[in-house]
Amino acid sequence: MPSAKSKPAARKTKAPAPEPVRVAIVGTGGMANRHAELYKQIPGVELVAGCDVDAARVEAFAQKHGIPASGVYTDFAKLLRECPCDAISNVTPDSFHASLSIQALKAGKHVLCEKPLGLDHAQTRRMVAAARKAGTVAMVNFSYRDWPALQAIAARVRAGEIGELRHVEASYLQTWLTSPIWGDWRTSPGWLWRLSQKHGSKGVLGDIGVHIVDFATFPAGPIKTVFARLKTFPKAPKNRIGEYTLDANDSAVLQVEFANGALGVIHTTRWATGHPNRLALKLHGTRGAFSFDSDLGTDTYRACLGPDVAAASWQDAKADPTPNNHQRFIAAIRAGAAGRAEAQPDFARGSEVQRVLDACFESDAAGRPVRI
Repeated sequence: MPSAKSKPAARKTKAPAPEPVRVAIVGTGGMANRHAELYKQIPGVELVAGCDVDAARVEAFAQKHGIPASGVYTDFAKLLRECPCDAISNVTPDSFHASLSIQALKAGKHVLCEKPLGLDHAQTRRMVAAARKAGTVAMVNFSYRDWPALQAIAARVRAGEIGELRHVEASYLQTWLTSPIWGDWRTSPGWLWRLSQKHGSKGVLGDIGVHIVDFATFPAGPIKTVFARLKTFPKAPKNRIGEYTLDANDSAVLQVEFANGALGVIHTTRWATGHPNRLALKLHGTRGAFSFDSDLGTDTYRACLGPDVAAASWQDAKADPTPNNHQRFIAAIRAGAAGRAEAQPDFARGSEVQRVLDACFESDAAGRPVRI
């Protein structure tokens, strides 16, 4: 028989507030807004500063994202001296990634740097060394790591579900040279610079090829050799529009051999009519296969395993939600030394991908495969 004496209700223990992390965003152009929005979704993260050489741009950025006037900077060295921040998001143009990230690391800051990590492998190696010496969290924003399907596929490949890898197909297709879906590239400096080596562009290979190389090798493993063909197609009279010489590559095809012996083809272009921004991946092994197409969703993929192998049939799979890069970055900062080992993709990973890109340029120039 239950006691007539009622028991006091159990007190609910309130979860402790997450450790605050103060972030400064350096480079306040278009992509910086995405960084700001992702940080604002993480409890305990405070945007304390913005920095840009363009005073009007950083002031507008600060106002838009609730950054106080005291956190507006046009001098990065001054920000590092005066701003009470824990971490830096480096969203500057590619040519500034190395110098600003290394300065931030030397100042003891955690760094999340936009891709590509640097302009070449020698530069990224210096960044990796600076990160190791600083002992802080240093990550590169390969943003498609945010997609749950890729994380699920990589985990299942590592678990051996498709056996030994034999063949890989990967592509990243964009259409903005054939479609005005993102605006007219012929009249926009924001697009024209991506077609001009003089303005710091490494072409489609450096801009989005860096993503598809990471996307493919994250589950498939490192590349051993690459035979690359890069091509720049005519786009204007004398391949020039105003101050922009249109000489950066806009299509790239990579024939690769992976360290595990598998062969593959990785390709990317800005001429992919009908595809605004499509990433696709197929991984074929001795016991099964996985297939992904971002046009069909970023948390779904297909698997051919077990009895389906004999029938050559596929089953749809749904991936569980996974943390995005910004969430992983903040979690690693909060975890301290233990978190740094789990801070992926880190600078070492960014440098590994850059080494592949360097080999692609070398291969195209020499007309032969290059060992990595």
